[in-house]
Amino acid sequence: MFIDRATIHIKAGDGGDGCVSFRREKFVPRGGPNGGDGGKGGDVIFISDASIDTLLDFSGKVYFAAKNAESGRGNRQSGSGGDDLIIKVPVGTIVRHRDSGLVLRDFDRDGMEITIAHGGRGGRGNARFATSVNQTPRHAESGEPGEERWLNLELKLIADVGLVGKPNAGKSTLLNKATRAHSKVAAYPFTTLHPYLGIVELPGDRRFVMADIPGLIEGSHAGAGLGDEFLRHIERTRLILHVVDLVPYDGTSPLDNYRQIRRELELYSRSLALRPTIVAANKIDIPDGAADLEILRAEIPEHIFPISALTGQGVPELMNELWKKLKEMGQG
Repeated sequence: MFIDRATIHIKAGDGGDGCVSFRREKFVPRGGPNGGDGGKGGDVIFISDASIDTLLDFSGKVYFAAKNAESGRGNRQSGSGGDDLIIKVPVGTIVRHRDSGLVLRDFDRDGMEITIAHGGRGGRGNARFATSVNQTPRHAESGEPGEERWLNLELKLIADVGLVGKPNAGKSTLLNKATRAHSKVAAYPFTTLHPYLGIVELPGDRRFVMADIPGLIEGSHAGAGLGDEFLRHIERTRLILHVVDLVPYDGTSPLDNYRQIRRELELYSRSLALRPTIVAANKIDIPDGAADLEILRAEIPEHIFPISALTGQGVPELMNELWKKLKEMGQG
C-alpha cells in the first residue's frame, strides 16, 4: 500500500522532578540538603531514510511519544534522562506544523536529521537552592513538560525523470522495460494507482531514477480521476517524459491527448508546465501509428522519440537521451 499523507501527534518526554532530600547519616547531626536534579525528557527526532518509500507506518498510528525522564533522588543523584524517539521517514517527506502550515523540514536527501520536539528540562533538586541564608531549602523544581504538536506529513517522490501521459499510454510498460521496477500492467485505465520508482542503469556506470505517475485525464488538476493527489509528485522531478499513445485504446487523437495533458500541467502549475520535456511516441510497432507520428512531429515543439515500450524498440536510445539531457541540466 502506498501512503503519501499522514497527520500525527508527537510529544517529547517530560523532564523529571527535582528531589527534596536531606543527608541522614550517623555522626552527621547537621546533614544538609542533598536532593538531586531530575533528568531531561527524550527528544523526538526525525531522520530521512532512503530505504523507506511510503508513509505506511503512520497510517495506523497517530500518537508518538518519547520517554519521560526520571526524578532526582537523594544523595545528589540525578534522574536518568528519557530515551529519544527516532522516527524514520522517506526521502521526499515534507513535515509541516498542522495548525500554522509552517514547513519544519523538507527531507530532500537521505540521512537528514532534525529534532522536531525537544524534551523538557529536568527540575533542580533542593541541593541547588542551599545558600548561607537558607541552609535547609525544602523545595525543588518540577520538571518542564516536553514539547508537543500536531504534524502533517506529505511525501513527494524525488526522481530525475517523471513519466506522464493518459491512462494506458504505456508508462508502466516503459518503466518495467527500462528499469527493474515491476509496476502493474493491464489493458484498462488507472492500472497504476500509485507512483512507482525505478532506476535506469546504462553502460558506463550511468544511472538515474524514473517515476511512473498514474495516468492523467481532463480535470486532473482539480481532482478528477486520480487527480492532483499524484500531480504533485511530478513537482519533484527534474525532467518530464511525456508518453503519448499513437494508437489509443479509446480511439481518441494522440495529438489531442498530448494537448490535454499539457493543459492539465499548466493549470496545476505554471512552473511545472515549463519544466524540460521529452516526448515518447509509444506503439511505433503498430502500423496505424505512423501517420499520427508525423502529425505530432509537425504540431508540437518537443523532440519526439518513437518507441515501443512492449518490444523495447527505441527504448535504449530514449534512455540515453534522457541521461544526456539530465547531464546538461547538471543532474547527471
